[in-house]
Amino acid sequence: MKFEVFKFEKVTSTNDAAINLIREKNKMIGCVYSETQTKGRGTNGKKWVSNKGNLFVSIFFPLKKNCPSFREFAIINPIIISNIIKKFCKKKKLKLKFPNDIFLNKKKICGILQEIITLNKRKFLIIGIGANLVSNPKIKNNYEATNIFFETKNKPKTKELISSIILSYERFFKNLNSYEFKYFKNKAEKMSFNII
Repeated sequence: MKFEVFKFEKVTSTNDAAINLIREKNKMIGCVYSETQTKGRGTNGKKWVSNKGNLFVSIFFPLKKNCPSFREFAIINPIIISNIIKKFCKKKKLKLKFPNDIFLNKKKICGILQEIITLNKRKFLIIGIGANLVSNPKIKNNYEATNIFFETKNKPKTKELISSIILSYERFFKNLNSYEFKYFKNKAEKMSFNII
């Protein structure tokens, strides 16, 4: 599986752009990224603050019969993405707060939004990833947010992160025959703030 890359300067959200590419342009497999989002969103209709310089990316692909289920991908995605973030945050502890958050030093650094759309009886999975690279919103919640630059004094390059995301998912699909959900579930449970 090879991901075609689509770059935008501004979108409502990268998930919206991915949905449009599937429905209007007949694109099957891709990676969308944008410099800014005007209506970035999280789960349950929450707003995702999209400050320029941070990461806004969505990947999409058809859910074929041999693919893991939507529910399984909800466990797989945070593991894949946290492994990528870990490369830029050496010796820092990452934790997962399900269904969609990655935390660094007990502060939120990344969110993942999964959506499914159906077109001509085919189901497509869209995985939106928002990561705080150089700034973060002030969250009035039971947790704080942070960013990679603040925590590590390193500024990750957006293109480097996107290349890592594409490579990680291409590798995942290449090794799909040896996929075991148990491996991801065990890893997720070890990293989890809360019980899955």
